[in-house]
Amino acid sequence: MAMSLLCVASFACTNLIVGKKASVDGSVICTYNCDGFGFASPLSYYPAGKHAPGEMVSLRGMGPGGEARLIPQVEYTYGVAGLMNDHQVSIVETTWDGREELVNREGWFDYFTLMAITLQRAATAREAIAVIDHLVQEYGYNSTGENLTICDKDEAWIMEIIGKGPGNKGAVWVAVRLPDDCVTAWANSSRIRKFPQAKKIDKKLGFYVAEDCMYSAECISFAKAKGYYSGPDADFSWREAYGPLDFSAIRYCEARVWSFYRHHYDTAEMDKYLPYLYGDTSEYDALPLWIKPDTKLSVRDIMNDMRDHYEGTALDMTADVSAGPWASPYRSQPVNFESSDGTKMFRERPIGCQQSGMTMVCHMRDWLPDVLGGVTYFNMDDASMVAYVPVYCGINRVPEPFRRENNSMQEFSFDSAFWMNNFVANMVYPRYSAMIGDLKEAQKELEDFYADDQKEVEQRAASMQAGDLVTYLTGKTETYTDMMMKRWEKLYKLLIVKYNDQTIARGMGDQPKYSPVFIDAVKAQTGNRYVKPDQN
Repeated sequence: MAMSLLCVASFACTNLIVGKKASVDGSVICTYNCDGFGFASPLSYYPAGKHAPGEMVSLRGMGPGGEARLIPQVEYTYGVAGLMNDHQVSIVETTWDGREELVNREGWFDYFTLMAITLQRAATAREAIAVIDHLVQEYGYNSTGENLTICDKDEAWIMEIIGKGPGNKGAVWVAVRLPDDCVTAWANSSRIRKFPQAKKIDKKLGFYVAEDCMYSAECISFAKAKGYYSGPDADFSWREAYGPLDFSAIRYCEARVWSFYRHHYDTAEMDKYLPYLYGDTSEYDALPLWIKPDTKLSVRDIMNDMRDHYEGTALDMTADVSAGPWASPYRSQPVNFESSDGTKMFRERPIGCQQSGMTMVCHMRDWLPDVLGGVTYFNMDDASMVAYVPVYCGINRVPEPFRRENNSMQEFSFDSAFWMNNFVANMVYPRYSAMIGDLKEAQKELEDFYADDQKEVEQRAASMQAGDLVTYLTGKTETYTDMMMKRWEKLYKLLIVKYNDQTIARGMGDQPKYSPVFIDAVKAQTGNRYVKPDQN
C-alpha cells in the first residue's frame, strides 16, 4: 500500500478547536483551512483493512528526494475519509517553522504523511500521540515546527513537534489537553509555553505523562543541550525554546487567534491585546492558551469563524482604502512590500483567505455510532466562498467532485469542486460588496438544508445494520456533494447575467455603491478633478 501526500507544504493554515463542554451539543469540534497558493487538496480516502504478516507500506511524501521508503504495516488499519478516521479521530495542522537548524531532511516522515499513517493506526487521540512519537523516533521527522491538533469524540489535544536537526533521527514534542469547557486556536505560531511536568518517564510509552499533558523524553534536556534554555526544568517554556515569536508571527498568526477569541469572549477584554498585535510586548507577550467562551458554540458558529476577515475589529480589512471601491477583505500578494519612499509595509493575514486548497470542520459526537457520529464538513477553496458539505467518516468512496483525478491544477473542469468553487470565487473577489450577498444566500441555503437533513439521517440510521449504514451514508455524502455542485452552477450563471459589464442588470436589483472610505480617499488624492462644479 502506498501513502500519497494529501496536501502541499502549507505555511499558513488555521485550526479552531472546541471542547465538548464548550459546544452546544456536547461534541468535540476542530477545523482546518489548508492554505497555500497553487494547489488543490482533494478528499482522500483509505479503506479499513487487515494486513498479512510482513506487509509493508510505502511512504511517499516530502521526504528526501520524494523517494519511496518502506515501513512495516500493522495488523489492522482504520478507514480514513479526509482527516478523520472511522473511530472519529481527527488530526489537523498548522506550520510554525521554529528553529531552522532543527530541520532534518533525512527523516522519513513529513508532517502530512505522519498524520495520514497515524489516523490509520489510532483509535483515540491519546493513542494517536503515542503512535506519532513511535513513528518519529523510529523513522525520523523531516518537517519544520508543526502544530498537530488531535481530537476524538471525547477529548481535544494540541501537540507541537519539531525535529532535532541533521544527524538526529527523532523529534521533540509537547502535547496538552484542551479543557472540555474551553476553546482555542492555532495559526502558524508556537503557543505552548510552560506546561504540567511529570516526575519520571512512562516506561511503557517512552515519554513523560503528566495530568492532561504528555511530552517527549528529551523535550527539555535537548533544549538545554542546544543552548536554547539554561534555567530550572520547572520554568521551561516550549515556545521560547523552540518557536520564539517575532512581529510577523504575532501580527500574521496570533492575530487570527485573537479574532476567533474575540467572537466568543468579552471584546473589551480581548482588545487589551491590541498593543501586543501592533508589536508592543511590554504588557502582554502572549494570548491566553485557551478561553472559556461566553456562550457555547455550534458547528455553524465555527463555520462562520472560519470565514473571518477581522470584520468589526481594529484590523477590519473592509474598512480602509486598501479595500478598494467594493470594500473587499481580500488583498493580492505579496504580504510584505515597500512604499515609494522605502517604508516597509505589510497587509493583514486573516483566517479566511483566497489561497485555501481546502477547508474542513470536523464534528465528533460520542452519542452516535462512530461511522455516523463523525462528520467532516468539507469543501475545496476559500471557506468564505464555499458551502461546507457533510462527509461522514464511515463512507466507502469519495464523491466524484472531490476525487483527486477530477481536480487537476493544470486543467479547468466543471466536474471539479476546486474549479467550480474557484470559478465563482474569482467572479466575486473583484466586486466583493456588490456580489457577496448572492453567494452568501446560496451558501446559507445549502448549509441550512444540510443541518436540517441530519435529523432525518440520524433517525433512519438508528435501525440500520452496519453494512447498510455505510452504504446509506456514502450515498448521502454523494447526494450532498451533487447538490452543492448544482447550486454553484446556478450561482455562477446568475452572477454573469446579473453583474454583466460591471453593473446590475435591469430589474435585478439596485446599482451598488462605492465604499465611502474609497470615495473619500479618491477625493483627498485628486482634489477637484472629479468634483462637480454645481453642488446645488
